[in-house]
Amino acid sequence: MSEIEREAMEYDVVIVGAGPAGLSAAIRLKQLDAECNVVVLEKGSEVGAHILSGAVLDPVGLDALIPDWKEKGAPLNVPVVEDNFYMLGEAGHLRIPNAPMPPLMNNHGNYIVSMGNVCRWMAEQAEELGVEIFPGMSCSELVYGENGEVKGVVAGEFGKNADGSQGDGYEPGMELHGKYVFLSEGVRGSLSKQVIDKYDLSAGHEPQKFGLGMKEIWEIDPAKHKEGSVTHTMGWPLGGNAGGGSFIYHLENNQVYVGFVVHLNYRNPHLFPYMEFQRFKHHPMVASLLEGGKRVAYGARAISEGGFQSMPKMVAPGVALLGCSVGMVNVPRIKGNHNAMLSGIAAAEAAIEAIAAERGGDELTAYETEVRSGKIGQGLRKVRNVKPLWSKYGLTASLVMGGFDMWTNTLGFSIFGTLGHGKSDAEATEEAAKHQPIEYPKPDGKLSFDRLTNVAFSFTNHEESQPAHLTLKNAEVPVQSNLPKYAGPSARYCPAGVYEFVEEEGKDTRFVINFQNCVHCKTCDIKDPAQNIVWTTPQGGDGPNYPNM
Repeated sequence: MSEIEREAMEYDVVIVGAGPAGLSAAIRLKQLDAECNVVVLEKGSEVGAHILSGAVLDPVGLDALIPDWKEKGAPLNVPVVEDNFYMLGEAGHLRIPNAPMPPLMNNHGNYIVSMGNVCRWMAEQAEELGVEIFPGMSCSELVYGENGEVKGVVAGEFGKNADGSQGDGYEPGMELHGKYVFLSEGVRGSLSKQVIDKYDLSAGHEPQKFGLGMKEIWEIDPAKHKEGSVTHTMGWPLGGNAGGGSFIYHLENNQVYVGFVVHLNYRNPHLFPYMEFQRFKHHPMVASLLEGGKRVAYGARAISEGGFQSMPKMVAPGVALLGCSVGMVNVPRIKGNHNAMLSGIAAAEAAIEAIAAERGGDELTAYETEVRSGKIGQGLRKVRNVKPLWSKYGLTASLVMGGFDMWTNTLGFSIFGTLGHGKSDAEATEEAAKHQPIEYPKPDGKLSFDRLTNVAFSFTNHEESQPAHLTLKNAEVPVQSNLPKYAGPSARYCPAGVYEFVEEEGKDTRFVINFQNCVHCKTCDIKDPAQNIVWTTPQGGDGPNYPNM
């Protein structure tokens, strides 16, 4: 714990992150015990500012939490009316029939939503129940008790200079203590990462796997708009270079979500995920939809893809990991928000039971048991082999084997058992000499855009006088190791242009971190071959401000 003297506030439960998991937990706590003292701390400038999602919501979590959500005005206004699956080639496409798809792939009963707006609405419900929600409050460190348990967090530290010293307007922040702390930071949260490392929660589990999801909102020609239409594609332009695919969702007001996911276990360090996304939009099927329209927003975020076998232990003394802090995304469905909500409900129920028994600071084992054996675990077990099959055998073979495995799991068994993932995504990166560079077409400014232009449409902002929230364990590694061995992959895997290698005549090559561009996707923390880049939380309110994402 820091030597800085701070005031402390006491709560029953402290929740870090106002996403679907954290807000569900807060609501359920107050539903079960109106006297439970609950606080939610959100690093975004407002609830929803940092929410980026695939945006097709299975309402099962919301049904369990607020059964009358329709009457209460939840912003679920666009039911899915059609599902389309395509395999793309460079100039054409092949429709994959819906009939052979396992039942879990059916989007009937789901909704195309802005998860940012759903979370804003959920925050209103929480506050009506008496939950305290503080946006713009980054949690910079954990607070530990005398027995090594997590007993709270430090929030609201502002005013440090770029070198880390205390500026004239320095504010030390406060310690917020709880009988239990819930970490619902999303993928690769900085505090969650510390807890996983400190308590060795990944021991006995497969390494977590990740994808990079990039997304734009487009306003298109009304004649081309099909409200409620859902389309997923695989194949071109990634081909054999990487796993991944796209989604195109038609929501309200002639808008569409256009998204692209690249699995981060790709081997060729020359791969440029952002440019693969931009190239995808020039496919004839996609270009014909977008031509004449305009892009109005952009964002990027890592996605946890390891599934059931990669979920670490979820509890340690005084703390529980919720939602994507654990990794609960159903990869073939491209959905995790419903599981995040269910995890928040389960954590709240376990905490209320423990507090009623006058416990605190111990492990909420009942929460983990419910996640692994209840609806979340049951759903993730059925698809647990899809990702490792794809990684090992490639797209075409995995479609057949993965589809077969999902069908048999629906019947309660799998001929594959539970497959492992093997290497981490960082370890999967091979040296540049083993691969050919990839030439990408220049963005045309109409369908495709350069990174810095698109970052402006994420409305991201960081106070430049603060310490950089992206740090290096060893400042020499990027130029002396990553550049000669891997051709400087950070200059490509970052979807916001944060990292660059600057070469000037007569001077040594410099590695520059433009942290002001960061959209908080966490890809650098995941994919860097040397695991030399560390993502930490910037001061509260900084980062993207996603409109309706």
